[in-house]
Amino acid sequence: MLSKHAVRRSRTLPRAILVGLALLAWLAIGGFGGIAQGQLSQVQENDQAAFLPESAESTQASEIIADFSVDDALPALLVIEPTDGGEVTQEQIAAVSQWAETVPDLELSDGSPIADVLSSDQVPVVPSEDGLALLVPVSLAADQANEQIGDERATIAVVDTLREQSEARLADAGLTGWVTGPAAGVADLVSAFAGIDGILLGVALLVVLIILAVVYRSPILPVAVIATALFGLCLAALVIVPLADSGTLLLNGQSQGILSILVIGAATDYSLLLVARYREELARHEHPAAAMRVAWRATLEPIAASAGTVIVGLLCLLLSDLRSNSSLGPVAAIGIVSAVLGALTFLPAVLLVAGRRARVMFWPSRPLYTAADTTAQAAPATRGLWQRVADLITRRARLVWITTAIVLAVFAGFATTLQASGTGDNDVFLGQVESVDGEEVLAAHFDVGTVEPVEIVTTTDAAEDVRAAAAEVPGVTSASLVTDEQDQVREIDSRVLVEAITTESAESQEVLVTVTDLRESVREVDPDALVGGTAAERLDTQETAARDLRVIVPVVLIVIALMLMLLLRAIVAPLVLLAANVLSFAAAMGLSALMFNHVFDFPGADATVPLYGFVFLVALGIDYSIFLMTRVREESLLLGTRAGVNRGLATTGGVITSAGLVLAATFSALWVIPLLFLAQLAFIVAAGVLIDTFIVRSLLVPGLVHDIGRRSWWPWAKRIPAD
Repeated sequence: MLSKHAVRRSRTLPRAILVGLALLAWLAIGGFGGIAQGQLSQVQENDQAAFLPESAESTQASEIIADFSVDDALPALLVIEPTDGGEVTQEQIAAVSQWAETVPDLELSDGSPIADVLSSDQVPVVPSEDGLALLVPVSLAADQANEQIGDERATIAVVDTLREQSEARLADAGLTGWVTGPAAGVADLVSAFAGIDGILLGVALLVVLIILAVVYRSPILPVAVIATALFGLCLAALVIVPLADSGTLLLNGQSQGILSILVIGAATDYSLLLVARYREELARHEHPAAAMRVAWRATLEPIAASAGTVIVGLLCLLLSDLRSNSSLGPVAAIGIVSAVLGALTFLPAVLLVAGRRARVMFWPSRPLYTAADTTAQAAPATRGLWQRVADLITRRARLVWITTAIVLAVFAGFATTLQASGTGDNDVFLGQVESVDGEEVLAAHFDVGTVEPVEIVTTTDAAEDVRAAAAEVPGVTSASLVTDEQDQVREIDSRVLVEAITTESAESQEVLVTVTDLRESVREVDPDALVGGTAAERLDTQETAARDLRVIVPVVLIVIALMLMLLLRAIVAPLVLLAANVLSFAAAMGLSALMFNHVFDFPGADATVPLYGFVFLVALGIDYSIFLMTRVREESLLLGTRAGVNRGLATTGGVITSAGLVLAATFSALWVIPLLFLAQLAFIVAAGVLIDTFIVRSLLVPGLVHDIGRRSWWPWAKRIPAD
């Protein structure tokens, strides 16, 4: 017969090999995934027109407009004013003209001349009618705007070069300049997203590390959890980069930022749940491997259910007609899968790498084996904060849930005041941006509507009538037919193009009213006319986002309800959880509306903010209720529902609170990217997660389930002991 030592070795060796293989596999993922992580920004697509569906009117118009070779340039506009605020002198005009002649020969970062990416070598100087400003338009060839120049795209390289090279020359002439226009807007947007790879990750990881250090009071465990999140992020990048590079997925800057935060937050949350149960089992099992086996099996169901619910909710975004939304679903789902794999494979391997001495990972407060009762009915060792909260709810369940529901309903009432009809392109930046400042100077001295006019496709027969109808629309200063080099109306396949110059800039929100009126007016003359251009694309984007909200929200609710029913094997409890989380979402939106309108004084919100807020809050917020209710059901099978609520809340309170704080903190890190959309999403999700953590999961749901009692598990309540 084998000795005990030999038996122990026969069990230890396979376990050690499995742990070693898991760590080697993740090290390989980290090596290759780290490279892929750095390539994410190179496979981004941030062109708004690329997000629209083929059915959108502006998309259909753009396909025809391309044949007219009208929209083949991306202008960078250098607008100039005298530094003293006076009129532009002839000497200053001459100095600017002399510099403008050298623009095609200016060298980009790789040493090539700007002329290589321009649609025209001619760089004119245009004085304003009021004599107070000059305009130097530099037109990039649209088909080369995204070409790589060294380590950056051509658009950014040209804008940066113009800003650097013009500053000193203009200052010598007593002038101040701003590079603005579509090209500068793109460059500033890309620059804002540049912080995703470094600053955003650094801030998020630092915040999480501090929270984990406080939670664990150990220098080792936080590092292990952070490493789990980083390896999960590497795995996600390893999958996403080839998919985005091939065009299978569309990845934009917003999606990349959300991906990073989502993986870090989710991986940390799942790790917290596993570590908490593992620590609990270490007191009941002498060997760490045995404790991990029990903890892993116990947390597998809630983690898998939580991740599955989030993934299914995110994949509902595939129903969106906007590619930026529909692609975010798979991108974020890949991130969640990566987080789960990291928490369930890499982290257990790290925690067991020291074998029988694995308790050292919790140093200096290592959990000791007490050989205590290992059954679920064993009484809690201490009466901590969450046991006292659980006892309070046990005594005053109805009062607790009614009070919290009323408070949440009051905040939910303000949700209708959220101004989420959309914002102008210049409103997307937080803080001072040169392209926005330049746009204001441009509007003060020039007709900004000429930069990106509204373009109308019509038939040859209706051309003049459409032009006349467009010219009469309020907000349109003039409308003309596009002509060729011989000044003849350009006609392609019996179609012509009308350009309508608007009073407002194409980047403004106000111009969308004009575009709507244009569509109505020209269709009275030609029902088949198509209105396109930059402003029309933004209008279609906002209208499509509103449609997505109406379609996706009910689908997400139905899908999550079904997932909860399968998990909890009941109908009443899942509906209670879903109703509580919808109320929580509405309260978060109401609180956000109050803060956006009266504290932060935001100009409005992107039309996709409510949709993103709903998907993330309902999908992620339900996580904490899942973590709670799976433990409540486990305890209820032995103790009854009301006692199960008490034990489940007392046992999971600390870890779920920690998980909520981590997720709220990681989403708050999006504030470091100076963009309105991400700042608003950060606030909505962070506030909503905190509401879910401290109110819904801690008070509302336990109070409701305790009050309903055994009926919560209907129609399969017979397996639950009577209270």
